[in-house]
Amino acid sequence: MPSFSGHLSLRAATRAHGRTVLATQSFRAPYHISKPYWDAEIRTLHVQVVNPTAGILAGDRLESEIAVDAGAALLVTTPSASRLFHMRDGVAECRQHFSVAANAWLEVMPEPLVPHRASRYRQVTTVEVEPSGELLFVDQLMPGRVGHGEAWVWDRLQLELTVRVGGELALRERFDQSGEELRQLAALAGSGAKACFANAILIAPAAVASGEPPWRAQLSALHRDGVWAGVSPLRRGGWSLKIVAPDTIHLRKTVREARQILAGYFPRLGCDTRKL
Repeated sequence: MPSFSGHLSLRAATRAHGRTVLATQSFRAPYHISKPYWDAEIRTLHVQVVNPTAGILAGDRLESEIAVDAGAALLVTTPSASRLFHMRDGVAECRQHFSVAANAWLEVMPEPLVPHRASRYRQVTTVEVEPSGELLFVDQLMPGRVGHGEAWVWDRLQLELTVRVGGELALRERFDQSGEELRQLAALAGSGAKACFANAILIAPAAVASGEPPWRAQLSALHRDGVWAGVSPLRRGGWSLKIVAPDTIHLRKTVREARQILAGYFPRLGCDTRKL
């Protein structure tokens, strides 16, 4: 089966009227973008990145570059989950780089990653934020096609994340486990066979400088009803929010509630992720 070498490049910038636009854009299958939507009330540009193929296959190499210039605000979403299909040979790889300039805002909120049986996937994410820039990045993971008996049966999943604020390393994480290994971790958490995960990174240097944020306790209160939620400060400029939920419904509900809490303090999060 043929593989893809996909490419996505977006740069958001402001124009004289203060509206954010896509100053440059380029993409190649399996990437495609829908028509951007300008939320005039929230003053944020919403772009959906679409994969018109069935999903991600062995040998696929995906690269994305998303940059937000000074003063611009961009929300990037996907309309459906990213599915990693059965791979007899080889591995699929995705490399993504997000950069946020001074006084700019970027939110990246894709739908969950769903690894199918015998899939192998590596995702390398690099985030660079200037000292007065702000970002929310949320990565979500489901255990597989639960209805098809394919929970925890992928071969290998590697998720690597590096975050720099003002050029200084703020976070480096590396997840590298088989489905069975993660199933055992979910069992230790008491989350059951359908456990789902979310990893959210919030970069907001100005909020850090103001001391203990009031929303931290509100996010920690999401730790209830079978959901594990915890907030930890990064060494520079932001926080890490981890969520373990017993199923997809609880995961989506908790991520939505977390975003609603933060929207009270970061107005750009008022942009509707389902507007398109």
